[in-house]
Amino acid sequence: MMISVITPVYNGAKFIESCIKVVIDQNCSHVEHIIVDGGSTDETVEIIKQYTEKYPHIRWISEKDKGQSDAMNKGIAMAQGEILAILNVDDYYEPNVLNRVSEIFKTLPEPSLLVGNCNVWNNEGKLDHINKPAKIKLNDLLLGCELNPHPMNPSAYFYHTSLHQKIGLYKVDEHYVMDLDLLLRAVQVATVKYVNETWGNYRQLEGTKTVNDIKTGESASRGKQLLKSYQKQLPLVIQWKIFMKLEIYKNKQKVKYLLKQTQQLFSIIRTKVVSRSAQ
Repeated sequence: MMISVITPVYNGAKFIESCIKVVIDQNCSHVEHIIVDGGSTDETVEIIKQYTEKYPHIRWISEKDKGQSDAMNKGIAMAQGEILAILNVDDYYEPNVLNRVSEIFKTLPEPSLLVGNCNVWNNEGKLDHINKPAKIKLNDLLLGCELNPHPMNPSAYFYHTSLHQKIGLYKVDEHYVMDLDLLLRAVQVATVKYVNETWGNYRQLEGTKTVNDIKTGESASRGKQLLKSYQKQLPLVIQWKIFMKLEIYKNKQKVKYLLKQTQQLFSIIRTKVVSRSAQ
């Protein structure tokens, strides 16, 4: 089963070479790497050309697009593999992931969504946390990432290309939460399998679209709006259950905060009492 790895890129000269090497170093004999460039004005295209001359598994186009979603859709149209993967230019795989994923897909019905863990690195190159999205049913994802982690980055999940025939493509007018939107549609029709292994690496780099969105708070707002739109499509009983779980979680967080504040207050009081006794 061939794996089609799609990389959308625009002015990504800083990372495109390492991204290409990441796929090469997987030593997977049944992979194609489709690079969709949005008409870069830096050295991105020149670097791609250098590697396509040596490696026939690399296919690419360079033309203006309507954003990341549009670029990924172009890559999907070009894909010849039965298994699809999205690898953003500044993300990367752990060693031998593609061969491992290929073996697991032999046991899965079509269409399936296969999800692993993802290392999340901060701008200083330090591991922030490991994303472990163990619960991936629709109702679990609709609880939000604070209560139930969702797959944060496509470097850690893979799916049958045929899944797009059932759920459609990425929404071209969506430029931020298109990954989450696709997952919310995918889990409703696909066989979902989670494997507790770390496959992907996601770098939250300063200046990128995603990090800027997180800093402004827009990311959280967009995510909540998207989840609410899907919640409204569910039966009222399920909506109520999700609402209650969220309220219980919020109340627990409030209690934890109050306990922490109380502990800090008592600590200050004890310090003052000890200080006066010493006098």
